[in-house]
Amino acid sequence: MVYTMQMDKQMKNIPFAKVVCDGNEMKYVQEVIESGWLTTASKAKEFETRFAAMVEAKHAIAVNSCTAALHLAMDAIGVKAGDRVFVPTMTFTATAEVVRYLGADPVFLDVEFGSSLLTPYILQEAIGKYPDVRTLIVVHFGGQAAKLTMPEGQGILDVCRKHDIKVVEDAAHAFPARLNGKIVGSFGTIACFSFYANKTITTGEGGMLVTNDDEIARRARVMRLHGIDRDIWSRFRDRMPNWEYDVIAPGFKYNMPDINAAIGLAQLERAEALRQERERCARFYFKALAGLESIELPRLHVKPEEHAWHLFPIILRANASVSRQRFIELLAEEGIGTSVHYKPLHRMTYYNNVYNLTSRDFPNAERIWKGCLSLPIYPSLSDEELKYICHTIIEIVYKTKK
Repeated sequence: MVYTMQMDKQMKNIPFAKVVCDGNEMKYVQEVIESGWLTTASKAKEFETRFAAMVEAKHAIAVNSCTAALHLAMDAIGVKAGDRVFVPTMTFTATAEVVRYLGADPVFLDVEFGSSLLTPYILQEAIGKYPDVRTLIVVHFGGQAAKLTMPEGQGILDVCRKHDIKVVEDAAHAFPARLNGKIVGSFGTIACFSFYANKTITTGEGGMLVTNDDEIARRARVMRLHGIDRDIWSRFRDRMPNWEYDVIAPGFKYNMPDINAAIGLAQLERAEALRQERERCARFYFKALAGLESIELPRLHVKPEEHAWHLFPIILRANASVSRQRFIELLAEEGIGTSVHYKPLHRMTYYNNVYNLTSRDFPNAERIWKGCLSLPIYPSLSDEELKYICHTIIEIVYKTKK
């Protein structure tokens, strides 16, 4: 108890997420400022090249958010008004909203309890119910890769190939994640990554679309900047004055500025080291919180070293003596920030009203939703802070026990 009181005095502000920028971020941003070229230029090109190499993809297209990357992906594979797209209900709204951008309709799917991942079995059942759906957005939830491939051809990609379903990977949580030694981004046709401020690497705001398909890459590059056939950096670098360009499609304003890319380059240099520090935090939680009857720890089907550890989501079981909301409040009173990932999309007013959804169709997501919360996990989280978090959790669980 004395130890707890000492920690309480020292640590009253442990945020849910914290950005770590202790590499070459300032140096590279300064280079951009001194260049006089602040929008998309050489740093963005370099970021694309290095990111593509890291995820073993032929093309990488830097954009201003993962939402933009997902939208470009949907456009590039030909999703159109009236189409239907499989989307897991346990995800951020961006995964489904990009489907609506194109006038298509999401068909929401349940997920596995404990991992919040879509499984081949759930997908196979959905195909039986909706045989006309020809597109899937699969989410690598929390930093763990979904079961894209499995022995004997039973993975998600295998199922989709069998039924002629196009797959876009929402890898917003999953850099650098691996599945059986292979990095996410190298499996399917398109993967989309996020570099939002709380992600495993950040550009402040930003995203990346990666693909091995030349035509998809060409379309995404054109559509990310107003449908113009030549980007301004290419025109600027020409040795002779060349202002000429053409608009070949009604595109979008999705390009990533060089200032953001400069931060991303510095983060990319330390991506694996940052991931390892997140893994350290996860291993600490698993060891310290194991055996608590009222808490469900994340279910893993990959090795800890293959997980990106964007999130560490726990689930308060039905037998917990404290509600999820009260648990969050008690942690906050002790200076510990948390978050909830996610309120399922079938519970969101817009999707519920438009598609007349019922909770009974999503039993696993409902079980997750009723007790889920995410604990702090970031590279600079110290072992002392982790001890404090875990001790506080244990104290809350036993103090409130009836």
